[in-house]
Amino acid sequence: MNTFQRYFVNTITKHYVDFEGRASRSEFWYFVLYYILLSIVFALIDYFVINPMLGATPGQAARGGFLQLLFALAIFLPYLSLGVRRLHDIGKSGWWLLLSFVPIVGPLVLLYWFVQDSQPGANQYGPNPKER
Repeated sequence: MNTFQRYFVNTITKHYVDFEGRASRSEFWYFVLYYILLSIVFALIDYFVINPMLGATPGQAARGGFLQLLFALAIFLPYLSLGVRRLHDIGKSGWWLLLSFVPIVGPLVLLYWFVQDSQPGANQYGPNPKER
């Protein structure tokens, strides 16, 4: 629960649209982990509770639901800002996040960068988050 508070809740509450500074590798990947877990929980609630109450057919329910959409919209800006801060941590501009729009190659390059270790010491984006 402590990692959930530290990496997910703090990212949403303290860094909601904070595009300045750096984010450590663990901060980024724990956020992604909790995002995926919560998405699965919301998908299950949508599929088994909300969609049947709304009278959705199984085919319609399999396409997604209301809670999933709300959660994705609420998390979009914190995830975007966290991605920018993660790129700052390895010494790259946040504009490199636009590589995600390049089919196949872009997401692979970003994945490679996201698993890189922090740039040692301070860089132009701030102090190393591991040293705080």
